[in-house]
Amino acid sequence: MGEVFQKLRSSSWPELSVLIYRLSVRHVFGSSTCASYVACATPLYLISYSRFLGRKNQRDQTRKKSSRFLVFIFSFSFFEFLNFEKKRVGSVKRIGPMNGGGGGEGGEEMEEDGKDARKGKEMEVDKKKAVLMWGYLPGVSLQRSPLLYPVPVPLPGSPISGDSWKDVCGGGCGFAMAISESGKLLTWGSTDDMGQSYLTSGKHEEIPEAYPLPTQVAIVKAAAGWAHCVAVTAHGDVYTWGWKECVPSGRVIVDQTTGGAVEKDEKEVKSRSNVSRTSGGPVSSSETRGGEESAKRRKLSSAKQGQESSTSGDENLSAPPCLVTLNSGVRITAVAAGGRHTLALSDVGQVWGWGYGGEGQLGLGSRIRLVSSPHPVPCIGLGVYGRDRSAAIKRNSSSDEQVFMGIGNYVKAIACGGRHSAVITDTGALLTFGWGLYGQCGQGSVDDELSPKCVTALLGIKIKGVATGLWHTLCISADGDVYAFGGNQFGQLGTGTDQAETLPKLLDASCLENKNAKIVSCGARHSAITTEEGDVFCWGWNKYGQLGLGDAIDRSLPIQVQIDNYFPTNISCGWWHTLLLAEAPT
Repeated sequence: MGEVFQKLRSSSWPELSVLIYRLSVRHVFGSSTCASYVACATPLYLISYSRFLGRKNQRDQTRKKSSRFLVFIFSFSFFEFLNFEKKRVGSVKRIGPMNGGGGGEGGEEMEEDGKDARKGKEMEVDKKKAVLMWGYLPGVSLQRSPLLYPVPVPLPGSPISGDSWKDVCGGGCGFAMAISESGKLLTWGSTDDMGQSYLTSGKHEEIPEAYPLPTQVAIVKAAAGWAHCVAVTAHGDVYTWGWKECVPSGRVIVDQTTGGAVEKDEKEVKSRSNVSRTSGGPVSSSETRGGEESAKRRKLSSAKQGQESSTSGDENLSAPPCLVTLNSGVRITAVAAGGRHTLALSDVGQVWGWGYGGEGQLGLGSRIRLVSSPHPVPCIGLGVYGRDRSAAIKRNSSSDEQVFMGIGNYVKAIACGGRHSAVITDTGALLTFGWGLYGQCGQGSVDDELSPKCVTALLGIKIKGVATGLWHTLCISADGDVYAFGGNQFGQLGTGTDQAETLPKLLDASCLENKNAKIVSCGARHSAITTEEGDVFCWGWNKYGQLGLGDAIDRSLPIQVQIDNYFPTNISCGWWHTLLLAEAPT
């Protein structure tokens, strides 16, 4: 400060004026407050003013000049400060509409500032959101080796593009799917030797790329089965592609409840006899071995045929994206994809289904081998919704009325497994239907359920989330508890054994004590949850590292996944991998 004063005393009037001006303006813009100006400019002015007043022959002239100079400094800096603050506030306002706020106003210079601020804001959002992947995505690794630990997924495009991650959608056999904030459906992870899955993923390998859908409307939800995909736009339209038998023809089938006949695209498969084994408890591994081996043989045979077929053959079996035709006014909000069937949920809580239904996974009451048109699934009161609910109650007996009352009015969540399905109603009741060989319908038996049936063992417990794997089902309650039932050959139920369960079993692992499950997801034979506390747990089959624990050892109990201070917001399992949407550490 002493050097500054010495410079002031030795400076001429013009030099002193420039010095005061520069110091004042620099401090004004450095702190964006008038206080800095007052603190810096005023003392300098007083020193200069007293110096010039000491010259008697210039006292009057200097007093006038100094007064004018002081007014100029204060006025110029103050108005510059107001202009600076106006630009800054205007820039913030211009970002407002992206977050639900209002817009700003101003000239071209303010618009440029608004653009810069908006880009900066979007880059900040991009840094906060991340997608982590682990498991088998052969196109990601040069050696096509599994990812044993969580690895960040690169977002396509430059950082200044303003796009960011919005949601994860699991994926199918060897490929992953996610949605960006701009509404693009991103796919990646497959390789050219994976046949149908490679075509279904858009031939995207290491880097996520936008799947070319025939619409410019933003994608809000998506799901993938073994080798078919389905996506929902912001307008409620549905697009699907992949295996041709999973893609509907577009012809709407008449609802059974209206008295019309159900049109079948193929002859109904003769109903196989169901050997009822209602033990009401666990099914031993030896009891299910025969069915498991049969399923494995079918899978290996299918895989062998796939390897022997050419790329052109795969393309002949694959259908490009097409718009699913539904009844007029139907708006879809969520979709689920199973092995070869698809469910869609409308905004009024009605479920639609199409695809393969040989085990009852479409809930139509019979073993329809193939339904190539969307069909309403009667989940609530024999398909009665809304205002007709009271009429449906009158048709039921008094004993059934209480069950009906507990089921609810509409469906709010859906899930598709390998060959079975599950839905949750507005009251938190869980309904299941489809293949029951391993008890995955939770009805206390290994029978197939051809129509949606309430899991009565969970009545009184409000279910808020459900997920289905190839042979198992998991659900979480509003209290944060986890229930599991179905096949357990690889520990995918998380009960600590390999014993199947035909009734829902509460997971009581010590690691879940004082934890509240938030989101649940199932792969083919592995399971995952996130908790309200920000933890991630995985268990089950781990041949390809899909548990993210650093090895390939199966787990029959939940194990926490280390995610390095990321905070999970959603988790979604593919058949052999896991995706996590999280807030990145700051």
